[in-house]
Amino acid sequence: MKQEDKILARYPLHNLEAICAFGYAGVSPALMGACATRNVSLTFMTRTGRFLARVIGEDRGNVVLRKEQYRISDDETRSARVARNMITGKLYNNKWILERATRDYALRIDTERMKKVAGSLGETMKLLREVEQLDVLRGLEGSAAVQYNSVFDDLILQQKESFYFYGRSRRPPLDKVNALLSFAYTLLAKDMISALESVGLDAYVGFLHRDRPGRASLALDMMEELRGVYADRFVLSLINKKVVNDKGFYIKENMAVIMDDDTRKKVLKAWQERKQDKITHPYLNEKISWGLVPYTQALLLARHIRGDLDEYPPFLWK
Repeated sequence: MKQEDKILARYPLHNLEAICAFGYAGVSPALMGACATRNVSLTFMTRTGRFLARVIGEDRGNVVLRKEQYRISDDETRSARVARNMITGKLYNNKWILERATRDYALRIDTERMKKVAGSLGETMKLLREVEQLDVLRGLEGSAAVQYNSVFDDLILQQKESFYFYGRSRRPPLDKVNALLSFAYTLLAKDMISALESVGLDAYVGFLHRDRPGRASLALDMMEELRGVYADRFVLSLINKKVVNDKGFYIKENMAVIMDDDTRKKVLKAWQERKQDKITHPYLNEKISWGLVPYTQALLLARHIRGDLDEYPPFLWK
């Protein structure tokens, strides 16, 4: 890693799984080739975290697996049967987040309001089991997301005067919490795309999210069950543990709230550290790191598409 003629750092490629560059720093063709040979992806983003491009090596995807993935994607009923498990995982995990907050912070939050939303998420999960239409599935998911977001601000326990959440704003994020959420979702999407490609699936052909040029639809599908337990909880920990503060953000002319370089580095460092934490996978009942969860779920989805599993088992965190 160089800045002009000065060497800033050296890292062995075999220790890296991916390289993510922010701003307009370039890489040499030699480094691109070395990364492609070793299956190390190169992702380029703007300084604000907007995706620009991704460079990977030769695609060695399983053509039989992908053809079956495309068949499922073309069949709305089969797509809904897979997607409803992913949304069930999302609602289950969001419900767990609220129930844990009610247990751990009973004196600091509105427990009755939190229990009411958690109960509603549980009722929606029951309805999902019979859904075979994508529009109905999207409607139930959207309604559940509104309810979850209505109490998300209650989960922010520190720095309340600077960090607040009144609703999701994406392009651009209009407050500090949304800026952090958008950045965390971008990082999670990058990890999910890599995981899907590594098991031979096409990250751009989804089931719930339909085809759109340039959109990694399957990665977005797979992210749904992990947004709460993986990204939302990560953002809440950054705020509640005061890893970030209000001085690390600035407002652009279009009212977008952006992290400064130092805050972005802190978030990236914390993200990598979080990925090293060990958990017991709820379906496999094996110890893995958080960073391997996207790969594990991608592998389980591939097994279902191949016919080895009757249903796709979502990540149901306990």
